[in-house]
Formats: sequence, C-alpha cells, structure tokens
Amino acid sequence: MLKPALTALTLAAAATLAHAQDKVTFLTSWYAQAEHGGYYQAIANGTYKKYGLDVTIKMGGPQVNAVQLLAAGQADFMMGKDLQTLTALSQGVPLTTVGAVFQKEPQGMVTHTDVNTLADLKTRTILVATSGRTSWWPWLKAKYGFTDEQTRPYTSNMQPFFNDKTMAQQGYPGSEPYTAEQAGQKVKFFLFADEGYPPYGNTIVTLQKTAKDKPDMVQRFVKATLEGWKSYLDNPAAGNALIKQDNPKMDDGTLAFAHRKMKELKFFDGGDAAKLGAGIMTDARWARTYEFMLASEQIKPLANWKDAYTLQFVKDVKVMP
Repeated sequence: MLKPALTALTLAAAATLAHAQDKVTFLTSWYAQAEHGGYYQAIANGTYKKYGLDVTIKMGGPQVNAVQLLAAGQADFMMGKDLQTLTALSQGVPLTTVGAVFQKEPQGMVTHTDVNTLADLKTRTILVATSGRTSWWPWLKAKYGFTDEQTRPYTSNMQPFFNDKTMAQQGYPGSEPYTAEQAGQKVKFFLFADEGYPPYGNTIVTLQKTAKDKPDMVQRFVKATLEGWKSYLDNPAAGNALIKQDNPKMDDGTLAFAHRKMKELKFFDGGDAAKLGAGIMTDARWARTYEFMLASEQIKPLANWKDAYTLQFVKDVKVMP
C-alpha cells in the first residue's frame, strides 16, 4: 500500500503527464517587448509547464495578421483588443475573449508640457496612425469635439512632434515617453482609459470552438498566463531574457521603463482586478465598448455581440494581486 504522501506525488505526476501533449501556440501583437512580459515569464519560470502546457510564442509585427492566423488554426490564442474582436465577429470570424491581462487599454496621447487636459488639444495638430483612426480616434472626436481636419499621419517618428510645440501625438506609456526622455524632451502623457475609454487591454483571445471543445486547456492557459504576469511584475529578469532573445533590438533601458510604467498605471492589478482578481472582465464593461463601437459606426448592430467574450475562465480563477 502506498503511503499518503507518495500517493499524492504519484497523482501529481500522473496529472502532469496527462497534459504533457498540450502544445499551445500564442501570437503576440508586435515584436517582443515588456508589454508581453508575462507570457515570456510563464515560459521562463516553468509556469506553463506546471500547468501541462508546452507554449510557443510567435511574435506579431506589421506584416502579421493575427486574426487570420488564429481563424486558420495556425495558433491557439492571440494577444488581442476588444475592438478587434468585435470587428472580427461582425465579419463572421468566431473569436472570443477569455481574459483581460490589462484592465486598461494602454493607448494614450503624448503632449508638450503646456497641455493640462486632453480638451486643450482642440486647436492643435494631432498625429494619428491609420489604425488609430478606426479605434480610439472616433472616441476622442465624440468626447472632445476634435475633427479629422486637425490630424496628420503618425509614422512612429517623434521628430516632427519634438520640432513643433503645437503638436500632440498618439503613444503608449512605456514607449514614446521613454523616447522623449532619451532625447532630452519633457512631455506629458494622457492615458485614454483614465478619461473613460472603455476597452480592456492585452486580452487573451481564442476561437469560440476552442473555448467550447477544450475548456480545461483554455482554463489552464488563462491561469498560467495570469500567474506569469504576476511574477513578471514582481521580478521581470527571467521574462526579459527571453524577450531579448526573440527581439535582439530590445534594450534593458526600454524594458525597465515600460515595466515601471505598467506597475505605476496598475494595468494588471487596478480596477476590478484589485478586488476580483487578475484577468477579470464584466458584462457592463463590455457593453460600454460595444455601445461605443455602435455609436461611432465602427460596426453595425450584432445580435451575437456577447459572443465576443466569456467570463467562464476568469470568474473563479482568483489570481490576486
């Protein structure tokens, strides 16, 4: 007869072996960076392995259509956005969001130091990338009365902004402000989420069929990912080492700056996550995002819009900050 301790070890080993063949491919939204850190951390420190998952991360980029790859079965999960998922659903692509790593969408505006509020930009030139025009720009126009006539294209080059004190430009808190700091330029950053922009950020998205047919695997991936993020924000060294392997152009200074900003802005552990646990989503929050997309005419009314997310995998996961 096996002793109780030995029995527990045997069962644990058997459980691990039972999931040993769960190979998972995850697509990020861009080249490897700190905003992807928790996924890399979960590989580096063995968290995915602990949950019986053999995870491969594939980087996104300007030529990568993650929605298309996911729909074609070339990946199991992708790092997504609420607006992207609802748009895909409106086009007949059956995606669903199974967790929100960030409680806030990290998009925002970089301005010169004389700007006190986003409303001050009504008379200024604003640099907006093409992708922004069909996501957050309609929200800004509706909220502050901005017009398309005051925009110019943003090409990821901050020099025009540096040279013109009447300009503002889009940005992310861990990226453009760091570029400005390195260039000796003082700037302000306004996070749209703090002004009421409703979408979640850095979401975990899969096919509805995957969520239905492989709920155990999806649950383990969500929990392991959230644990990876908690670990990364505590100490990012292991994840950063893998990030730099995938993206050799990424430097320690950029990683450290972005890591600090994610913690300061409480992307992972702020909002509802502070009380309900990391990854949490709510029906009310999704309804606000859907209503915004309707009002800005980015999508037409969808009878199945609630299929864009499920609370099944986050409501009881309880990875507490």
